[in-house]
Amino acid sequence: MAQSLELLLIQFLMPDNDARRQAEEQIKRLAKDPQVVPALVQHLRTAKTPNVRQLAAVLLRKKITGHWAKLSPQLKQLVKQSLIESITMEHSPPVRRASANVVSIIAKYAVTAGEWPDLLPFLFQCSQSAQEDLREVALILFSSLTETIGNAFQPYFVDLQALLLKCLQDEASNRVRVAALKAVGSFLEFTSDGDDLVKFRQFIPSILNVARQCLASGEEDVAVIAFEIFDELIESPAPLLGDSVKSIVQFALEVSSSQNLESNTRHQAIQIVSWLAKYKSNSLKKYKLVIPILQVMCPLLAESNNSNEDDDLAPDRAAAEVIDTIAVNLPKHVLPAILEFSSLSSQDTNPKFREASVTALGIVSEGCVDLMRDKLEPVLHIVLGALRDPEQMVRGAASFALGQFAEYLQPEIVSHYESVLPCILNALEDASDEVKEKSYYALAAFCENMGEEILPFLDPLMGKLLAALQSSPRNLQETCMSAIGSVASAAEQAFIPYAERVLELMKLFMVLTNDEDLQSRARATELVGIVAMCVGRGRMEPIIHPFMEAAVLGFGLEFSELREYTHGFFSNVAEIMDDGFAQYLPHVVPLAFSSCNLDDGSAVDIDESDDENINGFGGVSSDDEAHDEPRVRNISIRTGVLDEKAAATQALGLFALHTKNSFAPYLEESVKILVKHSEYFHEDVRLQAVISLKHILTAAHAIFCNSNDGQAKALEILDRVMNIYIKTMTEDDDKEVVAQACMSVADIIKDYGYMAVEPYMQRLVDGTLTLLREEAACQQPENDSDIDDDGDTAHDEVLMDAVSDLLPAFAKAMGPHFAPIFAKLFEPLMKFAKSSRPPQDRTMVVASLAEVAQNMGAPIGGYVDGDSFLQRLMHLVLKELASSDATNRRNAAFCVGELCKNGGELSVKYYGDVLRGLYPLFGDSEPDNAVRDNAAGAVARMIMTYPQSIPLNQVLPVLLKALPLKEDHEESMAVYSCISTLLFSSNPQILAVVPDLVNVFAQVVVSPVESPEVKAEIGRAFSHLVSQYGQQMQPLLSNLSPAHANALAAFAPRS
Repeated sequence: MAQSLELLLIQFLMPDNDARRQAEEQIKRLAKDPQVVPALVQHLRTAKTPNVRQLAAVLLRKKITGHWAKLSPQLKQLVKQSLIESITMEHSPPVRRASANVVSIIAKYAVTAGEWPDLLPFLFQCSQSAQEDLREVALILFSSLTETIGNAFQPYFVDLQALLLKCLQDEASNRVRVAALKAVGSFLEFTSDGDDLVKFRQFIPSILNVARQCLASGEEDVAVIAFEIFDELIESPAPLLGDSVKSIVQFALEVSSSQNLESNTRHQAIQIVSWLAKYKSNSLKKYKLVIPILQVMCPLLAESNNSNEDDDLAPDRAAAEVIDTIAVNLPKHVLPAILEFSSLSSQDTNPKFREASVTALGIVSEGCVDLMRDKLEPVLHIVLGALRDPEQMVRGAASFALGQFAEYLQPEIVSHYESVLPCILNALEDASDEVKEKSYYALAAFCENMGEEILPFLDPLMGKLLAALQSSPRNLQETCMSAIGSVASAAEQAFIPYAERVLELMKLFMVLTNDEDLQSRARATELVGIVAMCVGRGRMEPIIHPFMEAAVLGFGLEFSELREYTHGFFSNVAEIMDDGFAQYLPHVVPLAFSSCNLDDGSAVDIDESDDENINGFGGVSSDDEAHDEPRVRNISIRTGVLDEKAAATQALGLFALHTKNSFAPYLEESVKILVKHSEYFHEDVRLQAVISLKHILTAAHAIFCNSNDGQAKALEILDRVMNIYIKTMTEDDDKEVVAQACMSVADIIKDYGYMAVEPYMQRLVDGTLTLLREEAACQQPENDSDIDDDGDTAHDEVLMDAVSDLLPAFAKAMGPHFAPIFAKLFEPLMKFAKSSRPPQDRTMVVASLAEVAQNMGAPIGGYVDGDSFLQRLMHLVLKELASSDATNRRNAAFCVGELCKNGGELSVKYYGDVLRGLYPLFGDSEPDNAVRDNAAGAVARMIMTYPQSIPLNQVLPVLLKALPLKEDHEESMAVYSCISTLLFSSNPQILAVVPDLVNVFAQVVVSPVESPEVKAEIGRAFSHLVSQYGQQMQPLLSNLSPAHANALAAFAPRS
């Protein structure tokens, strides 16, 4: 075989394609015989030309896996010995490397079986050889062996680290330094032990030196390995970087800003900065690196794109990602630098810098949301100015920034509608389609959170949008439809005059069937659903049928986004039609089931490439290669299918909620799907499953309430739902999903009472406790940025507000019996009231405590007065009365009233402090009416509870000055019942202010926002005055307007 194989190897290397094909076929046939192994070994050692020796090694590597077990011990020894000789004596570097690759394959079997004990000592010996080639090949082998026999290195780890560090510093050979760099990368991927990883910190200076030398010599592909190593170090939870983060950032910034380097090299450098911002943001803060990073990244936003360059590698795009990530993690360290850059660059003569100035503001608007709200005036000045720039790129960036502001800076941005909307209106007529498209996006985002403010602009807006809808290219029509949807949502009933025209136009889009038009059809389907929500059932029910038919037909067009939007459309129609939607269930529920049961579309990309597939060497293969383990290169999910599943999951819940009894035939299958989706891998689907399970519970209650065995079936579904919610609270890793589970539990308690949840109460309390202690799965830090060290912790609005709402729900259901449970939850809740926490945390605590006090009643008294006064309620609430935040003051005022009402005698000693704390809230310096209303409610509760402890002669005039209540009418009954009680008891202090009271009463009884119960209470009080004082009341009534006097007089006979 050896002789014929040699000829075939030579023939395979010929340029003649036919000769090569013939050789390949014959080599494949010979390769099935185990004797091909010694034949290839012979040619590896004796062939005259390096190309033949290299080809022999490549083929040996491919075939050895299938034949190794069949070889005799003597032949195995021959193979190993020949490979060692090839590595040590071969003059050709490619042949040496090819032989080393064969060694790594054989080692996978031989070393683990104890058949090659001298391999590792041999490699250590080579690595310290005086020959550069041997040192290099030893390092190459160390690299490849980590993939096959990494565990075998464990006893030698300390020696290996010392060896690698020494080779990184090898002054005699650049090749050795490069090989050492690659070996370090391989060992890092293999190493998982934190203690072993930390030792790599000392390698960083040497790694940086080698990378710099490689860049200087033009070996950028090698320098990139340094960034791959840093990537491993950064993502590790072990503290691997220390103060080396400074030198890594400095190097990465040097590379990032070097325009003479390849795009990929620069991209890798920028990516390292992005990873640092994501995983080690506290280190960036600690070593004051944020400003230096922004000083490099912001100008990169202005770097021109090379038209031939891959957009994903473009420096401006990568820099934008860095800025966004830092803004999300370190907002207060970012915004001042961005504002400075944007202010200067907005005046630059270079349009790319003017574009960058507004792009930067748009990028940071999500992360710096709280800080930007206070800077909106100067920020909008820059962006609205850019919207008038002569350059299209600048106007487009300004439209993008406005869209970002509209999305993230709510509700403050809407208050600037008078200056913003006219600018967007002008931009809708821009000469550039790109600017128009971004302006539609900005308009859609801006209007989404508007209300009646949009009305003055409605006609010009709709005029332009309807005109554009009929004359623009498809992509603009789609964004135009999104904008119309937002306008309709903001205008509500005021949109009715435009609804008919919009719906007529949508009919044209909803019959399109060409592939390129299906995106537009999807947007049109969505828009019809939005318009339907605005105009209501009465107007839509007579005309909805053809739209429903078109939507159902569209389902067969095999376009996932259209199916997603169709489910949303069906959901909206169900919401407006309620039980009237039952007729469509047989048509739409099977479609929702179909989408819910779709294949996820996971795509696994197997990398079967061979780094030796050069010069055609990789073309020879055989079935033996099935023994090789392919490497998974990438796993991706078709996100369209995900969105479709989420929309279908949501639709099932809404169908059940709005059709209730009619949903009975689909209940069982829906429960199965939702239970399955509650554990789905993607949080968007889990979120909709958690929401829909509550709707299913509502439907089940309606379906089973009148059947004989209905209660058992309803309880069975309740049990499944509650078990899912409790598990979700502590085990789900997504905060929004957990928050929704908490809100659903609170709703179940509210809807069905304590008895429904009593069997689950212990587990619910345990779950709540875990969340308050921030020990749930969704609260575990992903990186060092979550472990804050200087007060940058943000209020967890999504999750903790929902968690804190559970306590009032428990208290309302259990009343005083909640006390022993509250005792367990109190201290973990009070942790959020510490002065080091953000103000919103204290808002959350005070709001929760106020409702607990209100609903639990007298047992709250045990928490009013305590040894640890900083952590006790009254002291916390008194402090929050003076908060700079109106929401905090409002909650504190409500809370202090409930504490005084339910706190018993222990609260009386605080009355003086409470009145002093409340007094400023009645003054002209208090800008918030809701705060003043809650202060009035607090005083009223204090008077009702311990009137003898209140100096009424001082308090009543102040209280009456705040009446009638202006905004928080939930306080009305407490306030006016107090006044009424004082009148019925003929309290001398209240009688002195009767003239003022009559005026207040008149305003209350004509108020459209006060409840009938409140007005009845006022009527009784006024009737009492009339019955007591008769004619003396006439002068007071004559001072009122006729409408007020008549309204009050109407109550007099009710005495």
